Amino acid sequence: MTTMSTSPYISAVSQKEFAAQVLEKSREVPVLVDFWAQWCRPCHMLMPVLAKLADAYAGKFLLAKVDTDSERELAMTYGIRSLPTVKIFRNGEVADEFMGLQPESAIRQIIDRHVSRESDTMVEAALLAHRDGKTEEATELLRDAMDTDPDNDQVKTELAKIYLEQSRLDDAEKLLDRITKLDSEGLALVVRITFIRIAANALPMAELERAISLDPNNCDARHKLSALQVLKNDYEPALQQLLEIVKRNRKFDDDAGRRHMVALFDMIGDSNDLVRKYRNLLSQALN
Repeated sequence: MTTMSTSPYISAVSQKEFAAQVLEKSREVPVLVDFWAQWCRPCHMLMPVLAKLADAYAGKFLLAKVDTDSERELAMTYGIRSLPTVKIFRNGEVADEFMGLQPESAIRQIIDRHVSRESDTMVEAALLAHRDGKTEEATELLRDAMDTDPDNDQVKTELAKIYLEQSRLDDAEKLLDRITKLDSEGLALVVRITFIRIAANALPMAELERAISLDPNNCDARHKLSALQVLKNDYEPALQQLLEIVKRNRKFDDDAGRRHMVALFDMIGDSNDLVRKYRNLLSQALN
């Protein structure tokens, strides 16, 4: 059986090594980080399964073990509340996770969402074609990739992007609905579609701003203005309008101010200072 001491795919990682061995390596291949402790019996039961899979995948992913007793700062940073917890890092960010003992088959399914596969080559070709202005060719390549590998969620995300560029909102939504666990990119697309629909048939921004100046309680104008601002990537003014809706009328469109602030937080990402600022402002407005 593969062990941590003999496998080239498994390593113990400390705070000092985490950036290089996990965050940077995850830009090349997925890195599974197993948060464990010596006293945790389920951790010891999970390790042979993870080691077996690391050996079977032969470098398609790396396994990093973090002892939470000696690396408490890492455990706090990543919000570890129960053991074992396994987080999958891709491109420097947490892309997936699971907690507790899981059957090998279930862990394989999770890993397969992130390791490189044959259809990835087709996606790369499609992206090149799209950048060269060959959108129809890119679309066909992505459709072929989806037929070849229907479980590759990146194919759906990239095709949804093209549909969105073509204003095919329903087609984009149908694809994104087929993704079991949206990554940050897929989630951003879902939120953008939401704001595109809100902005449909909206008056020009100057007219909406005038309507608000005449009636500060015009939540519909504020809502549509926020959508137009999101679509221009002007996130702070959009959050300001949504926050005003929360303060003025929680009942507007089924609490749309709060709901769409939260959606925008998801789209921008929790690490953004703007999100931290407006989460606090939203919390104050709700209390």
